[in-house]
Amino acid sequence: MENNLVQKITITIAVILYAFVVPYLEINDTHVFNPDWTPHVRIHEVWQLLTNSSIGLFCLYLTWYKNELKLSAILSLLVMGGFLLAFMIKDSYGGSMQFLDGSEKTILGINIGVVGFGLAFILILLSFAIKRRT
Repeated sequence: MENNLVQKITITIAVILYAFVVPYLEINDTHVFNPDWTPHVRIHEVWQLLTNSSIGLFCLYLTWYKNELKLSAILSLLVMGGFLLAFMIKDSYGGSMQFLDGSEKTILGINIGVVGFGLAFILILLSFAIKRRT
């Protein structure tokens, strides 16, 4: 498979995760319509969803129409890296990925966001490292 195609596919997978899957999972009563969240928190959530989805759509345009893979990858890495960093420092600001009932979406005991974004982040980096070697 052509290296550019591998990069395009990895970027697209990442964008699907943060621009489409995350909003699908968060536009409900656990996030956007959570009655326990203040209106101020909700506006930040919707803002983040709209911003990340807009960046994702722009990344798809850059990837598939402009062939600007480096910029698209950097933007995607920033979106996913922002989540990963926020997760890593969550104790410093009292953050948590647990729902109010104490449950958490996990895969093999690891938070689903960390698994998805971590894997996509690594795949993008690997696809660019492979491209550099060839």
